[in-house]
Parts: sequence; structure tokens; C-alpha cells
Amino acid sequence: MIECKIKIHLDGFILDANFSIPDRGITVVFGASGSGKTTLLRAIAGLEKSDDGYLKVGDSVWQNGKNRDNQLDGIVSKIKESSNGADFDCIMGMSGGIDSSYLLYKMVSEYNLRPLVFHVDAGWNSQIAVNNIERLIDGLGLDLYTEVINWEEIKDLQLAFLKSGAPHIDVPQDHAFFATMYKFASENNIKYILTGGNYSTECVRNPLEWMYYQSDSAQLRDIHKKFGTIPLESYPVTNILWHKVYLPYIKGIKLIRPLDYIPYNKEKAMNLLVDKFGYQKYPQKHFESRFTRFYESYWLPKRFGYDTRKVQYSSLILTGQMKRVEALEKLKKPAYDEETIHQEFEYIANKLGISVKELQSYMDAPKKTYKDYKSQEYVYDIGAKFLKALGIEKGGKR
Repeated sequence: MIECKIKIHLDGFILDANFSIPDRGITVVFGASGSGKTTLLRAIAGLEKSDDGYLKVGDSVWQNGKNRDNQLDGIVSKIKESSNGADFDCIMGMSGGIDSSYLLYKMVSEYNLRPLVFHVDAGWNSQIAVNNIERLIDGLGLDLYTEVINWEEIKDLQLAFLKSGAPHIDVPQDHAFFATMYKFASENNIKYILTGGNYSTECVRNPLEWMYYQSDSAQLRDIHKKFGTIPLESYPVTNILWHKVYLPYIKGIKLIRPLDYIPYNKEKAMNLLVDKFGYQKYPQKHFESRFTRFYESYWLPKRFGYDTRKVQYSSLILTGQMKRVEALEKLKKPAYDEETIHQEFEYIANKLGISVKELQSYMDAPKKTYKDYKSQEYVYDIGAKFLKALGIEKGGKR
């Protein structure tokens, strides 16, 4: 059950919502224009600060209108205490994207944290991402720790996923990113990992058929076993039980998403970073990686008909950051740049050490899904039900 009680003073009236709804299925909010529907959704998403009230899912209080800022203050205090005089309070993942960049700025400039800024280089950084990372690090006077993934191994794994025929070819990058960060935290006894994940711009999930769980090591190993050509000796492999159970509940390493505790508007955050650091904008979310750009803008929509912009825009619409008509207009154009896609296609092929013809053959091959390979999907299903029942798990990537 989801319980919502929100009170916000607006121009001319008071929005006072008090209701309970099932935690499954679809709930429709309707009312006259100007009655507060968008404001209510923004408050639930955390973009609008309520004067009073709360949002409760099961036994877990997600938001508390009066104490929301205090919640983050309390978390930050615990993070500082956990460092025990070390050089760094926590690890903060940094991709160069808007979410992680804005998080870094807020946590350092307003909350005075001393993070170890952690970047994983899988060989596909765009120049814009490199520039943005440098500008944030230099502008905030921080140090950057970069972990470089063995190129030959991740290249072989990416080729294996291309050969598999499945949609989720970006798993090798994503898996390496969080596995490396978790491993570093565990080895160095760092108790807090901060990420830019947030409900404000990611409250709608991609369907599982589009983007399967990147942490499913059983599927990763099965696809590599079937299509890989070299052993994965240094590539970081994790599993759901290790980072969802062992690390948080036995070793005490916690993953925190601070942007869920503060009002987060993507456009305002972008403009702030541009003004303060000369931050460069990306055409689309996740385009800091050239492989991800190819994957989301061309591979998924062109081969499978999956357009991730629909999911991204839906999140922004639900949280009042985009109008539906604006989203529909943007979706009329392809996600990729029609003038440069041929050069991009050639770049991806050359980087992977294959011909354009071979890459095109993977585009044209019979379509498969994650269900065609071994997986731990049942573990995710059981774990999600268990954690939700305890009020521990809200969602997010697995």
C-alpha cells in the first residue's frame, strides 16, 4: 500500500492531498486544469517541496515534507563520521553525465563532503565527457581516480553480446562500472557509495526486454562462453547476491542516491553547471559514452524498434519537466544524427576491430532476447518481492 499526504500552499489555493493506493497496477490522477495534478506528481517525485506531509510505501517513508532536508543532513553526517579521519568520506561515481556531475557539485559545494571521485574508463568516453569531468574536477579542486578496464577483454565481451543477437549489448560496460566501484569500496573499507541515480528523471523503467539486468553474471558468463574468444581474467564480475546482500548487510557498504532527497530539475541543473563550469550539453541522456550513444540511438530503435527516449521523456513528463506535446514532437525525429550515423557506425566497427560489413551482419541477424540465455531472473524476482515486503527496496537498477 502507498500512503500519500501532501500539503502545499500555492497561489490562490492550498493543495491538500491525502490518499492511499495499491502499490501495484495503474493509478490515474485527473482533475480540472490548474487543480494541482502536475504539482502533486512533482511533489511525489521530489521536485516540489511540500509544506507538510509524507509519502509512505509499505513500512518505508520515502519522503517527509518537513524533515526531507534534515534526512539528507543526517545521512551526510553519518558519511562524515564513517571516514574516521581518512582522506575521503565516500566514493562518488562520475561519468561526466548531468546527474553525476550535478551530484558532485551539490555534495562538495553545499554539503562539504570529501569524496573520492571514481571514474571507470571502458574505452568509450566521448570527448565531451572527458572535458566535462576535467572541468568539474578542476573547478571543485578535487582528485580523480580512474580505473581502466582491460580493453581486449571488454572488447571481446562486447563482441560476444553483439553476436548473441540480444538487445542489451551495453551490459559489459554497465556491469564493469558498478562492479569495479563496489570492489574498490570493499577492498578499501569505504562504507558509502554515492551515485547520481534518481527518481526525478528515472521514475519510469525501461522494459526488461529492452535492457535486461546488467548485474546478472550468469547471463554475462553464458553469452561470453558461447561467443567469446578469450578468457576474462581481469574483467570485474559481480553478482546480485554479492552487491545486494553481502556488501550492504554484512560488510555495511551502503549505496546512497542523494538526488532523491533534494529537488532535482534536470534543465536547471544543466544551466547551473554550464554557468559555473562551462559544462557541455549532450544531445540525449547517457550519451557520455560513444558505445552507449550507438546502442540507445541506433542499435535498439533500428534493430528492435525500442526507443529509450520514450522512457526518458515519460519520466520528465510525470515530474513536470517536459510537456507531452514537446516529447511527441522530439520523437518524430530519429534518435541518431542522420548526417553522421555512417561515420559513427564505422567508428564503432573500427574500434571493435571488425569490418562495417560484419557489424551490419549483427544488425541483420535473427533477433534474440535475454530469455534465450541462462539467467538469474528468478533470483531478482524473489529478492525484489522480499525487499519490497520489508520496505527496503524502492526500485532502481539491479
